Amino acid sequence: MSTSRRSFLRTTGLAAGAGLLWPSWAQADPPGSRTPAPVKPPSSADLALLSASPLLNDELLAKRAIEAAQRAGASYADARLVAWRRERVSVRDDHVSDVHRSSEYGLGLRVIADGAWGFAATPRLDPKSIDGLAKRAVSAAKINATLRRERVELAPLAAISGSWVAPHRVDPWTISPKHKAELLISATTSALAIAGVAHASALVDSQREEKLFLSSEGARVHQLMVRVRPQLSATAVDRRRGQFASRDHEIAPMLAGWEHVEDAKLVDDAAQIGEDAVRKLHAAPVEPGERTVILDPSNLWLTIHESIGHPTELDRALGLEANFAGTSFLDPAKTGAYELGNELANFVADRTQPGGLATCAWDDDGVGTERWQLVKAGKLVDWQTTRDQAHWIRDKTGDERGHACSYADSYSSVAFQRMPNISLTPGREGYTTEDLINATDDGILISGRGSWSIDQQRYNFQFSGQYFWEIKHGRLTKPLRDVAYQANTVDFWRSMDMLGGEGSFRLGGSFGDGKGEPGQSNAVSHGCPPARFRVNVVSTAGGKG
Repeated sequence: MSTSRRSFLRTTGLAAGAGLLWPSWAQADPPGSRTPAPVKPPSSADLALLSASPLLNDELLAKRAIEAAQRAGASYADARLVAWRRERVSVRDDHVSDVHRSSEYGLGLRVIADGAWGFAATPRLDPKSIDGLAKRAVSAAKINATLRRERVELAPLAAISGSWVAPHRVDPWTISPKHKAELLISATTSALAIAGVAHASALVDSQREEKLFLSSEGARVHQLMVRVRPQLSATAVDRRRGQFASRDHEIAPMLAGWEHVEDAKLVDDAAQIGEDAVRKLHAAPVEPGERTVILDPSNLWLTIHESIGHPTELDRALGLEANFAGTSFLDPAKTGAYELGNELANFVADRTQPGGLATCAWDDDGVGTERWQLVKAGKLVDWQTTRDQAHWIRDKTGDERGHACSYADSYSSVAFQRMPNISLTPGREGYTTEDLINATDDGILISGRGSWSIDQQRYNFQFSGQYFWEIKHGRLTKPLRDVAYQANTVDFWRSMDMLGGEGSFRLGGSFGDGKGEPGQSNAVSHGCPPARFRVNVVSTAGGKG
């Protein structure tokens, strides 16, 4: 079914849209996730979940791999037993479109020999395979040693023994795919009941990642992470004009259990998602030009990821990594002096944020996780680093051990520097989104994730969103469509002139941040309050929403 703009306005009224701005997903976050990261990771869930782990049955083989590597000439070795379970249940309109489950299990062995790294992995866990694995890893290190420019230097680290289970109430694997599909179909059915909505889709992704890390230095770390990603989308169609517009639910993926999906209230919100899609379809096109924009956390998190997250990866800035996201416009030599934003721009990096997708208690080097400042009052003061990178910029940052950013996405992947959760610190004034709107005479409120592009130095960019409201004289007046904003990273963060307070802090995030060759993918979250900027607004008109 389709609607005309006139019939839609007659039945719903634009004024009603303003009251629907903050739906239930604003309250659907795990405990603690609306407060910026603590210094330490959240308290563990029930450690009894690890007591019957199949990884424990192969712990002796992991120790055997380390000992065999040392006998073969390794000066250091660590072994990771890793078990993954993934599930996706997706529906379209009134039927199930896909149910997919996968799992993997194996051991990865990383060594240092002749001052260079070597790595090998296997899913075969028996003594003969493990002995061969150790020989391959050390052989790879010795070959790499002939090409290295400097010896690997590991920051000092005391041997750590510990266990940690990510906080969650309901294991997603205790919920049947049938029950998940029924909930999702209930949501899409509610969205389809809105006049003008032609299609609706929904899905839930679930991840269970378990790791047992051992090292030749005596470290033993056992961790379990559970993550979920609920999604709902509605598409409205105007067949007479040949146009359509889509609206996605803005609930963020989280380090949490099935309770996050239930708290998201997809069924309750589905009608509004459908109404938003129709309203967006018939919205007025944006007038391009230099404008003030207020970016909701559901939109701003991705801009943080691309313009702050990737540029502050130390290996990118040094030209040692360029895959997926290019290098970086930032120069480590200017640490402590370079101003990439104004005094409101304060960014922290961490793997401790409750609900954060990259949160854990120890990284894949066995280094305890923490929170640290990347940007302070606009100045670049630190970087994302690992244990073997700390000495590269020790004279600039004073960091002696690295910042626990080592991660591998599989037993068969080598651990290297990956992005932690990175967040914009809320303002001290305690402003709400409404305060930012009331203080804006002429602007646009942008929420949700849309299309985006950024250059290979993470400098010039364009971002769109999900939903757009025109602001006039401190009030929301009407929805807009086809909105995108352009800027460069430095001008953008220097133009930020108003920032929400701690009560408006929210997390966004992604299950799939790519890096490396061969490519790896990690999950990461970014938190922020709403913030106001001056940018170049452009129209993306072309009939698509």
